[in-house]
Amino acid sequence: MASILRVDTLTDASSNNSVPMATVASGSAKAWFHIDNGAATTIALGDSFNAANSSGITDVDTGIYNFNFGSNMANANYSLTMGSQPSSGFPDKPQINSQATGTFQCRQAHASDEVDAAIYNATVNGDLA
Repeated sequence: MASILRVDTLTDASSNNSVPMATVASGSAKAWFHIDNGAATTIALGDSFNAANSSGITDVDTGIYNFNFGSNMANANYSLTMGSQPSSGFPDKPQINSQATGTFQCRQAHASDEVDAAIYNATVNGDLA
């Protein structure tokens, strides 16, 4: 049977540190993705939170990926932070192509070309639907 705990504030045992529940609910990451492409020929999630189970990531093309949420965001105005480790000695740059409530697309760019990243990380903050 499921239980609900209703509190306004979380406080540590000594009552020295507390945080309002609104801060916990609004301030925590709603999704994160870690991809370790390494020497693999097929990109896959290494670990994640709130990723769609079977389609958490889709390899669209060289250096272009769709990240799919398990639970949608309330709108497309969420904060998205990305980082990557280049697959070569080039300083590759992750860029956002698009954001929607259930997915975002990014590309790994070097100059004007897309390249696959060795490691890719993304964190999403905002409101869930």
